[in-house]
Amino acid sequence: MKKLALAAALMAGGLCVLQSSAHAHGGMYRGPGDTVPPGGGGAGGGGGAGPAGGPAGPTTPGGLTPTGPGVGSTPGGGAPGTATPGGSSGGDVDLTAWTFWWEFNKEPYLSLKSRVYERGDSTGDDYFLGDGTQLRARDTFKPSEEQIRQTVVPALLAALKSQTDNDIVTGCLIALAKIGAAPSESADSALAQEFMRFLADKNQEISETAAVALGILANESSIPTLESLLMDEIGGRILVDQPEVGYRTRAFAAYGLGLIGANTSNEGDRQHVVEILRKALESADSKTRDLKVSCIIAMGLVPLDTIESSEQPSAKGARVAPETSRKAQLDYLLFFLQDSSQNYLVRAHCPTAMARLLVALPAAQFQLQRERIASDLIVRLQKKSGERDAVVQSAVLALGLLGTNDAGNALDVRIREALIDVQEEVADQQSRHFALIALAKLAGTTAVGAQDAEGGIDAVSKALLGQLGNGHSAVKSWAGLACGVMVHELVADEVHSARIPVLQQAVREAFAAERDPTRLAAFAVSSGIMGDVEAKAGLLKKLLAEKDDESRGYIAVALGLMGAHDAVEPIQRIIDDAKYRPELLKQAAIALGLLGDKNLVPKLVSLLQNSGSLATQASLSSALGFIGDQRSIEPLVAMLQNANLKERARGFAAVALGIVADKELLPWNSKIGIDLNYRAATETLTDHVAGNGILDIL
Repeated sequence: MKKLALAAALMAGGLCVLQSSAHAHGGMYRGPGDTVPPGGGGAGGGGGAGPAGGPAGPTTPGGLTPTGPGVGSTPGGGAPGTATPGGSSGGDVDLTAWTFWWEFNKEPYLSLKSRVYERGDSTGDDYFLGDGTQLRARDTFKPSEEQIRQTVVPALLAALKSQTDNDIVTGCLIALAKIGAAPSESADSALAQEFMRFLADKNQEISETAAVALGILANESSIPTLESLLMDEIGGRILVDQPEVGYRTRAFAAYGLGLIGANTSNEGDRQHVVEILRKALESADSKTRDLKVSCIIAMGLVPLDTIESSEQPSAKGARVAPETSRKAQLDYLLFFLQDSSQNYLVRAHCPTAMARLLVALPAAQFQLQRERIASDLIVRLQKKSGERDAVVQSAVLALGLLGTNDAGNALDVRIREALIDVQEEVADQQSRHFALIALAKLAGTTAVGAQDAEGGIDAVSKALLGQLGNGHSAVKSWAGLACGVMVHELVADEVHSARIPVLQQAVREAFAAERDPTRLAAFAVSSGIMGDVEAKAGLLKKLLAEKDDESRGYIAVALGLMGAHDAVEPIQRIIDDAKYRPELLKQAAIALGLLGDKNLVPKLVSLLQNSGSLATQASLSSALGFIGDQRSIEPLVAMLQNANLKERARGFAAVALGIVADKELLPWNSKIGIDLNYRAATETLTDHVAGNGILDIL
């Protein structure tokens, strides 16, 4: 559903001011206060293109516009002004806020569905549903395949066939795509055929959503269809019933091909996908930043199993086609990054794409490729490099993925020192903030056979603690969050570093001394993802005393992340009191979901059935979806089928059903969004105004 922006606003917190109505391809997904970075727009392919236009005011269903940390509104609900140097924008929207990174990257830290589904295994209890049905603890709350195929899918298909409203149709398309075909269906699935008929819809929103849905479905049989759309072939024009395939549909087709390539086990299909993306990048009419960005990102999702190509360059200076091997993919993307004639927003997505392709290479090739790519990226961080800010930001993030904590490895030392030096070498504030996260990532990564992991951990700890204690006020939030990321990664890797309790204590102390709600929330989230149970008492005290809704929401989530069961009752009271504060309601519901409150879903269902507020309905629907409890299916189906409800409310129900019954535990677009430089945005990647980029879809 185009611009169904409320879901992201509720996830991020900060939603209060009335404005114009909005909706988006199955629901808005991310962004603190539902404000995302400036988009690149459809036009402009030259390397000298200037900064993208500044952000306009985001809108949400029911005429709601969000506020959040540093997010303001102009008189009359108008849009904030144009972006200003340093990463902020008019209207006091601070695009460098830590909440942006968290909202685009939080899914692996929350893992809400996994927690809900796995929790039953540890209890051994029996539970009783409202009708007296007894269920065993194992997978108690996970929807069964029978429920999905006999209740959810028929309801969504029926709505898809009988409704014409944009919100309902696009919500159903995305929901069905996430659920996917039944295991028994053939490769040429009935769902893919159903989606294809919507490509010719006269409403562009519905047409392009059908292309997105084919990609999410990730069925290899859709490769020719998406190819014809991406390449603007005659067949594609027939499919959309237009004289040409629009750039938005083409960009979504590229992302769809990347998703299929990431999912398939067939090397031939993967090579074909990479070939299509390469041809689209090189075609004469690929002049929009959107199209090229989508192809670069998609190529990074499709690592070829063929490591070395048997082909040789056809001429001096020529390069082997990227579809021939993983090394050729890396060569192609590195050359593209080095081509200054290409638009900087497009080049900015090459570092992350290369970092993703390096994963799982054989050890010898990994070290060789890592060396040359990291060396190129390090040069771009130097003060005199003249590189554009967006490319520097991406280089910083990618180096965090390429480095490890081994103080005995020369390249790892170079990467670490380059990232530490960013605070002095690079003027761009966002790059300095990203560098702290990148340091945390590499410090939490221990390579097999590392010579001195503790040495790297110590060096990064000192850098982060220095910024936490003495850094600029804006940096402290990021430093605190980075401490949490670092400890989370170390714990996940079962590394028992002596620095873990030191980092936990530093963040606890920073939280206790902090008065600013935004920094308070960052330190709370950090303690949560570190699992620092010693921070529980301080968080509980602040949860009861804090007046700022956004800060309270993040504190509640932090308590949920650390399993603080003492917080269940106070968070339940928040839900009781937050009927007309949907962003706080959503965060509190997520917190209780993390804490395994068995009464939560019936409570949310009751609130949903008795709510007359569209904002509250949206909040409750999306909360039920993210929690993923099977008990929410029947009321959501009833909501979808209720002709007396507004179409947008029914659209939210379709969105929530798709989340509950999703075939994957993490959101489908997390493959694209995690570790991506969201600041190098085009409107089909993430659109702060319309909320209909690929990362904005629930």
